[in-house]
Amino acid sequence: QVQLVESGGGLVQAGGSLKLSCAASGSVFNINAMGWYRQAPGKQRELVAAITRGGSTNYADSVKGRFTISRDNAKNTVYLQMNSLKPEDTAVYYCYILLARVSWGQGTQVTVSS
Repeated sequence: QVQLVESGGGLVQAGGSLKLSCAASGSVFNINAMGWYRQAPGKQRELVAAITRGGSTNYADSVKGRFTISRDNAKNTVYLQMNSLKPEDTAVYYCYILLARVSWGQGTQVTVSS
């Protein structure tokens, strides 16, 4: 059984910053990819950022230069540093990890006010 616990969401003004964390526990060994998706009201879930075990990263074009993904393999934790936030970043953010299959966090709300 895998559990993912997210934290760090909240309300912030445009231009502000937030840092999301997602800690994995349970049967988690040698996690492959980790990352974040988001889903805004009325929109499909979209990939925000992903990172491999070796540290290679991938970002959505809309967040490049503003968001930074990182991971601590010893802690089985993935982070998302979000800077220069915009109202269009408002969404529920979901972390995921890839082992034999994908496991998802419960989601954390990020709201950016204009």
